[in-house]
Amino acid sequence: MKNPAKIIYIVLVIMVILPVDLLPYGVSVAPWFALFLGLLYAMVFQCPYPKFNKKTSKYLLQASVVGLGFGMNLIESLKSGSEGMLFTVVSVIGVMVIGVLLGWWLSINRKTSYLISSGTAICGGSAIAAVGPVLKADDNEMAVSLGVVFVLNAVALFIFPPLGRFFEMSQAQFGTWAAIAIHDTSSVVGAGDVYGPEALRLATLIKLTRALWIIPLALFTMFVFRDKNGTGKGKISIPWFIFLFILAMVMNTYLPMPEWLTASLVYLSKKGLVLTLFLIGAGLSVQTVKSVGVKPFVLAVALWILIGVSSFFVVMSTIE
Repeated sequence: MKNPAKIIYIVLVIMVILPVDLLPYGVSVAPWFALFLGLLYAMVFQCPYPKFNKKTSKYLLQASVVGLGFGMNLIESLKSGSEGMLFTVVSVIGVMVIGVLLGWWLSINRKTSYLISSGTAICGGSAIAAVGPVLKADDNEMAVSLGVVFVLNAVALFIFPPLGRFFEMSQAQFGTWAAIAIHDTSSVVGAGDVYGPEALRLATLIKLTRALWIIPLALFTMFVFRDKNGTGKGKISIPWFIFLFILAMVMNTYLPMPEWLTASLVYLSKKGLVLTLFLIGAGLSVQTVKSVGVKPFVLAVALWILIGVSSFFVVMSTIE
């Protein structure tokens, strides 16, 4: 066996997408388990296809999210998701302000604290990737910010569903809480899928609505970090797949689409999500974790606890 890392990688990829029961008690590979397999692989081997892994996880996640839209009714989703919108606005602004101030107090690089705050406030790696070029962040600042957010994002997928069940949260409560308190869309959708169909629907809707804040945040960043001549520092990366997700919901709501087609698209999207989580886990190396440093990690954890605890109490008191 010349390269066991490649063979094991390919075997695990096939394993997580097979439509068969592979785990005890008659369950198939769950999102959390796919992420666990990816993390376990990353701790033992170095990813043999880093570029493929990174690009595939990015675009597969976007395609999977769009596909999930074919299982949602636009009118019902907007009605049930409106309860979490107000807190979304308050929490995004609040986390950004507190994050920047706390980063200054901890003497963390200004751009690094801004990127970590953006990832915590909106949608993890996607927000960091969108704001980074506008900020003209260097490779180290991007690596540290993405690393700390990815670590906490992985942790969230494991701890949030058990916490939701421990506190006997309804699916509506959990879906809203997960969308606000978990960083990346991948883990939000994964946690919602584990908790139940209603939690998945709400978590996806609210998280993608939250992700739209990338656009005003990028514009604000361009103004604050502008050059001396008054021009912005980089291009804004707009998350176009969110609009395709909305289009999918519109089509499913107003067009006479056959049930077998929409059901198939949703099934394939969930399989795509499971594979995405494995790829994300496999791409998180030991070096990435080590590169984070203590202070950025303290900042990220503090912001995560702040938004997690505050959103929990708001959700529990306002949503049944």
